[in-house]
Amino acid sequence: MLTNLVKTLSGSVWSTLGVVVVVSALGVAIAVNGFDLRVSGSLALYFVIWWILLFAVLPFGVRSQAETGEVVRGSEPGAPALPALREKAIWTTLVASVVLVIVAAVFPLAGL
Repeated sequence: MLTNLVKTLSGSVWSTLGVVVVVSALGVAIAVNGFDLRVSGSLALYFVIWWILLFAVLPFGVRSQAETGEVVRGSEPGAPALPALREKAIWTTLVASVVLVIVAAVFPLAGL
């Protein structure tokens, strides 16, 4: 169900960008208002979390051109056939927002 929603929302650049901005803003707002983080610190932490998770999410569901049997002439056979980068941007944003809230909740327990 959530997978179908993400595929639908990733149908255009503008809807993907809208989802990324809204979900990111929601995660940062929860961290700022709920856990007394500053906006600048929350944005910086979110930026780091988002990029780390992007590299964790990128390999999921990737099939190489060699696996699909359709190698584009002049390209590497191991290159992704359909990388689905907009879907991965949405998944990364969803997971990063949850991780940000968890990290913001753990900060007081760690004495930070």
